[in-house]
Amino acid sequence: MRDNPLSICEREFILAAVEIQKRIDGREPYDLRKIKITFGLDYGCCHVELGKTRVMAQVSCEIAAPKQTRLNEGTMFINVELSPMAAPQFETRSQDLNTEITRLLERSIKNSRCVDLESLCIMAGEKVWELRVDVHVLNHEGNILDCANIAAIAALAHFRRPDVTVCGEEITVHPADERDPVPLSILHMPLCVTFAFFHNGKCLILDPNEREERVMDGKMVVSMNKHREICTLQISGQMLLEKDQIFRCTNMAVKKVIVLTELIQLSLENDSNARAAGEKFGFAESVETNEITTEYKEESEVDMSDIDDQVVMATQNGNSEDGSIEELELDMETKVTIMFEGTGMIGQGGANTWDMDEDMESDLTEHKQKPQANSRSATIAKHIGGDLSGESEEEDTVMLQQEDIGLQSKPIISSEEPTGNEIDLTAALAKPRGKKKKSKHKH
Repeated sequence: MRDNPLSICEREFILAAVEIQKRIDGREPYDLRKIKITFGLDYGCCHVELGKTRVMAQVSCEIAAPKQTRLNEGTMFINVELSPMAAPQFETRSQDLNTEITRLLERSIKNSRCVDLESLCIMAGEKVWELRVDVHVLNHEGNILDCANIAAIAALAHFRRPDVTVCGEEITVHPADERDPVPLSILHMPLCVTFAFFHNGKCLILDPNEREERVMDGKMVVSMNKHREICTLQISGQMLLEKDQIFRCTNMAVKKVIVLTELIQLSLENDSNARAAGEKFGFAESVETNEITTEYKEESEVDMSDIDDQVVMATQNGNSEDGSIEELELDMETKVTIMFEGTGMIGQGGANTWDMDEDMESDLTEHKQKPQANSRSATIAKHIGGDLSGESEEEDTVMLQQEDIGLQSKPIISSEEPTGNEIDLTAALAKPRGKKKKSKHKH
């Protein structure tokens, strides 16, 4: 997999934006990207996100022999791994950058003696603890050094080594279920802050991203703690800096280091409280999932008893010639269920509560007055097809009463005793046979 080169238009655009104090990601020149620090289930495992740059650090220890020059001190090694998973260019030319980051981390953490190595001594001249810090770059989006430095310091502060007891020449290492692990003695927290220079040192930005690193003239790395003690300083690139520029960068670095130190301490405190309280912790609990269920809200009822009666405006959908609008007043309590903000639901089950007009009430009254048993239907259904409104395809049914067609009821001859409510409709349904004969004679 090959890396995508930066085009000339992109290069000129980035340089022009930096010149007018603008950045392509919307930040101000001296703003850091969003930082997120999370710890794993095991002590000494830390994951840091600096924008889209992701680095994981893991601290481990083992018993080894001390150095001949320092017989009463433990040892510490730092290893940085740049895999092609982080960026395509690391597949071929990652050796130089790997060496540079490893050396800077050793100068910032190991040479500044932020960890008390004398506390790692088990038996002077014979056995000491050997610490190993493995830094894995998961994604490269610029400024790997600062992200790796934060991950390494946070992992060392989070690490716990097993407790040991010495009886004569016998060393006993106690597991975590027998004795609580012992944290490392962290004297201070040196943190790196990277500055990028453009236009021969005239323009300066903090925390450059990957595209800005491609077009910068050079950079300066300042490693210091919150006590304003400079641990290391490195300048690289093709530009010359004045003394005032260096002082200006160190003064800005102090403010950023104080903020980062407080963030690391807060993350350590939150993890310690979660473990002590028995709450969930680790990488799985810190992952933010983008699901619809994250916006789910419980149902809530709204009291609408104090709302006046509503007036519903209804039309006859083209069945009325003059298109008049009727007002239907609903004298009932309407209950609205709020599912979530912006939506609602009305009428879940129950009987129909719509009011009826005068025609429907009169028809219902007449239907109830007529007996239902031992009687024939007294109406004729006339089915009228066609499109009455000109556009609708629905069919209407018109109910005709016997008064509408002018029929007179006749008694029906039956063996049973007549009830008096039966109507003979044979005369109305009789077919004109004489007319059909004439039509056949004409043909």
